[in-house]
Amino acid sequence: MMPLGLPPSVRACLFDLDGVLTSTAVVHAAAWKEMFDDFLRGREGKDFRPFSPGDYDKYVDGRPRTDGVRTFLASRGIELPEGRPDDPPGRESVQGLGNCKNDLLLEKIHKEGVRAYPGSVRYVKAVRDAGLHTAVVSSSKNCRDVLVAVGIEELFEVRIDGIVADERGLPGKPAPDTFLAAAHDLGVEAGGCAVFEDALAGMEAGRDGRFGYVVGVDRVGQAEELRRHGADVVVTDLAGLAGLADHDGQEDSA
Repeated sequence: MMPLGLPPSVRACLFDLDGVLTSTAVVHAAAWKEMFDDFLRGREGKDFRPFSPGDYDKYVDGRPRTDGVRTFLASRGIELPEGRPDDPPGRESVQGLGNCKNDLLLEKIHKEGVRAYPGSVRYVKAVRDAGLHTAVVSSSKNCRDVLVAVGIEELFEVRIDGIVADERGLPGKPAPDTFLAAAHDLGVEAGGCAVFEDALAGMEAGRDGRFGYVVGVDRVGQAEELRRHGADVVVTDLAGLAGLADHDGQEDSA
């Protein structure tokens, strides 16, 4: 292993955004829960079964927004019309629910703010100092805005996000296509890339894309699930992967 905790064959690092680089995964989860609970309560009444953390991990986390809506609704046996991309948030369609979730997300980010994990930022800088290529790969259409907000956009040579995926017709995670597109844009074969993900769908994408190394980032206590879905190694923070501790000798907490 290199000092970065990676095999020596790795020439590029492909990082997910939410939960790996920034704290936005928690905000996403809260927005999904608020949207789905409101929808289910209106459909089923006060005895509805709420959207749970397990639902988020299994059906939504890491997927493109509308895929997350479809996958969760299917798990409850609910079918809705697809709708149009400009459906208002109150409309009961896949697009309408997705737009409602996005409005809630942006409202929460505006109120609560967002931060980059210090250990992740130090790790990405160490990767660049070692001469490895870097890309950010996210299902979010707000990816660039978040990168700019936390001041780390310049650390990545390539960005493949929800907007780019739509433009190129790329299926989202758990399909490996967005990660493969990032590798292609960096000029590196999949086997020479390491994937960094916190979502189960992202683990599957890393495994199925035959990438050289898949790092699971466990912020919520699902290390075994990450391994089962394809992680070669699981860490609680990227600082620990390379031994990049804080000045007091402690790794960053999640």
